[in-house]
Amino acid sequence: MDLNNIHTPRDLKKFKIKELEGICGDIRALLIGTISKTGGHLASNLGVVELTVALHTVFNVPSDKIIWDVGHQSYVHKILTGRARQFSELRRKNGLSGFPKSDESPCDAFNTGHASTSISAAVGYCAARDLREAKYNVVAVIGDGSMTGGLAYEAINNAGRSSSKLLVILNDNQMSISENVGALSRYLNEVRTAPAYIGAKADVSRVLDRIPVVGRRLKHFIERTKDGIKYLLAPGGIFEELGFTYIGPVDGHNLKDLIGVLQKVKKMDGPVLLHVYTVKGKGYDQAEDSPENYHGVDSFHVDTGKPVAEKKRDTYSDVLGKTLIELAEKHPKLTAITAAMPMGVGFGGFSEKFPDRMFDVGIAEEHAVTFAAGLAKGGVMPVVAIYSTFLQRAFDQILHDVCMQDLHVVFAVDRAGIIGADGETHQGLFDISFLWLPNMTILAPINEREMIDMIRFAFFHTGPIAVRYPKGSVSRVLTDHSKPIVYGKSDVIRVGEDFVILAVGSMMEQAYRAVERLNTLGYNPGLINVRFVKPIDIDMARGLSRYRHVFVLEEHVISGGFGSHLLSVLNEENIDAGRIHRFALPDIFVEHGTRIEILKQYSLDYISVTDRISKLI
Repeated sequence: MDLNNIHTPRDLKKFKIKELEGICGDIRALLIGTISKTGGHLASNLGVVELTVALHTVFNVPSDKIIWDVGHQSYVHKILTGRARQFSELRRKNGLSGFPKSDESPCDAFNTGHASTSISAAVGYCAARDLREAKYNVVAVIGDGSMTGGLAYEAINNAGRSSSKLLVILNDNQMSISENVGALSRYLNEVRTAPAYIGAKADVSRVLDRIPVVGRRLKHFIERTKDGIKYLLAPGGIFEELGFTYIGPVDGHNLKDLIGVLQKVKKMDGPVLLHVYTVKGKGYDQAEDSPENYHGVDSFHVDTGKPVAEKKRDTYSDVLGKTLIELAEKHPKLTAITAAMPMGVGFGGFSEKFPDRMFDVGIAEEHAVTFAAGLAKGGVMPVVAIYSTFLQRAFDQILHDVCMQDLHVVFAVDRAGIIGADGETHQGLFDISFLWLPNMTILAPINEREMIDMIRFAFFHTGPIAVRYPKGSVSRVLTDHSKPIVYGKSDVIRVGEDFVILAVGSMMEQAYRAVERLNTLGYNPGLINVRFVKPIDIDMARGLSRYRHVFVLEEHVISGGFGSHLLSVLNEENIDAGRIHRFALPDIFVEHGTRIEILKQYSLDYISVTDRISKLI
């Protein structure tokens, strides 16, 4: 089967089950072959092949709405909705996004990239549909991992109070199903989705309601008895209590059964939760054996599963983990917290060595931060490591529960700056603006040495403190230059003449190379390592008055970044520092591409920086 011939999901409806199973095999081959070159989310997509094919066989997008929670499992959906020819450019600049994107296709009903949002969006769609008296179906596909997020339960609680027609598919890729439970569940599903059964339930309810005096009591007794039996036999009692009709578990790789159940569920009214069991990484042995390692991958060799590019240096996340282990060996009050990303943030070794002091709270960033506040109140020192893009979900908790109480919580803000191929939803370009709060201190390291020193400094600090650092290998810029970290003080690398460059953290590498290039052009620029984003070094700010031009380089949006706050300080302190030039990302949502591609696009690479400075002075 040539997948390029599937132009719309409607093309699937003409195939028989055996042919659809063949298409599933072709899709898996395309996923493995493409992602091995482009990188991306492999295991999650391999796990939803049959589910996606079944959904598109039964439902009709774009009139029907399918909302993918997180969205990293939407590759199969993209292939089946006319984007197979573009799939080779997945996650590459000007190519397909790795997440659902309405601008890319009308079949992408809702832009996603963060977890636990799908049911809320689906409930909104349902309300809009009902208000407009439209007739389309709304389906939210949410993984069991996303069910650790409180937003999912807020939405379920709201949906259950409504009689609005909604299908929530719980894609469970962790819980195994024994043969007995599976057979029983299949039988119960057949009974409970049968139109005759559903109609009979309604008829019995109407008859009982008409019986004087005892009718309603008898109905209540039958319902209680039914519920008691249901809780003994079926695992979905909690969803039933919240107002959903629970169906499942269903084998998510049995295409015939999936299509059959979806066809029946499609006819049901009210909110329905369909519990589907899938195997993450299905069809690729390495991913099935180690789904976490193949969740998000760089390019790899298909035959071995090993990365194409060998790791040459530690990442900043690795350095965090190793530094915390060293501190924890001497300081028993140190604890580590992550929101479902222990390996991603470098906590693998820490969790093995100090399992009682390592807390993975699941996809629940808000809880992670307030939990850390409770630990701090109880005399324990927590380090909360969360990606910048996900930490923004806990803004209220950072402000209200940590900063307002001036608690000693260390925020390790991973993936701060340009993330690259994951695009708009994952770029860490807003953390300086939302962390600029009373009592908060913000640092940014330029290399491995500073990363270690700043984590140690943060541990012995008092009050809220954040260390923001980029994705990827540690920089080797200025490795021979080392000065102790002093609270609120920047580090002057060179004084220079006429103009100076202030580099924030990860931008030091571009700044340093720009200085070298400017030297060859006959200029003598100054160079300052900002170190402390907040508080701003007042002495450093006063020293800027010696320069006619001050250039600020930061990997952050220009609005609310370090440069903006520096301008405020200069104004408040009445410091005449000449002309301030802020080199940062524009106030937009930055698209996907490699880091260097994005730096070049927005004239933030060292060559562009050199050219811009030359023109301005």
